[in-house]
Amino acid sequence: MLQALQRTAPSGPALIRLLARFADADVPEPRQSLSDRLSQWLGWTDAIALSSALTGAPPSVPAAARAFGSAEEAECARVRASLVKTITGDSAFAAARRRGAGYVEPQAVPADYALFRQRYQAMQQSMETGVGNLRGRLRALLAAKTPAMGRLALLDAVMERALGERERNLLASVPVLLAGHFERLREAAQQAQDKEPAPDDGTQAESAASRAASTAAGNAAAAGSSAAEGSVEPKVHVQVQPQPQAPALDAAPTPAQAVAPNAWLDVFRKDMQSVLLAELDVRLQPVEGLLAALRTR
Repeated sequence: MLQALQRTAPSGPALIRLLARFADADVPEPRQSLSDRLSQWLGWTDAIALSSALTGAPPSVPAAARAFGSAEEAECARVRASLVKTITGDSAFAAARRRGAGYVEPQAVPADYALFRQRYQAMQQSMETGVGNLRGRLRALLAAKTPAMGRLALLDAVMERALGERERNLLASVPVLLAGHFERLREAAQQAQDKEPAPDDGTQAESAASRAASTAAGNAAAAGSSAAEGSVEPKVHVQVQPQPQAPALDAAPTPAQAVAPNAWLDVFRKDMQSVLLAELDVRLQPVEGLLAALRTR
């Protein structure tokens, strides 16, 4: 408990914070500066290309260049909205939202992480294609504005080539990290289910009813015997009082009251969807930088 209290939330993008929380892991603050860490990602060929982009002659600006305006802004918003819709509308992640409140998923439904991994990787491919195409279009618009903007566009192209492979490798590890989260949720659900009492199958209620019927029959026989022995006395009409029925045991929970055995899957679906949306924000950061430069007058 003390260790949990001393753990500090990691800083940085939402993607890092989500993955750290799902893995229940400490993420220490980096001790190196950004430039030092970036130098470890760049090879000597990347350094040469980067130096040329920074110190070389700026690219020429075409005479009749297309201006950046509301149409381009709308296209950027459309691409983002389309990718968000693709993520939130995927059946692998949004199935829980379409179910009724009383739905109980059959326990026999297999829970295989391979399906989720495949869907996550497919989403990553869609994001890489959509964001990459948008980034290239914005870079072309930026290069057509001024020589200084053209240099910035060239720098962005060099950085994309230099860091693209490292970025893909790092993002490819996200489904691997989520696999651990998947297993932890499943194990916790299984342990909770093992601790629950076994449901009553009706035999206890039948046994109680049988005992009550036997008791009532015995009382009636005893009363009849007493009346036969007392012949000198006036006949007494004995009326057997009906025995109260044994209270019914707790009925089995209805489907709406039962705890879905695979409810943990809904939690995982929501978590994976949140990670995908956070990854989309990370992928769109270079696009946001190009947009900010294009909006500069």
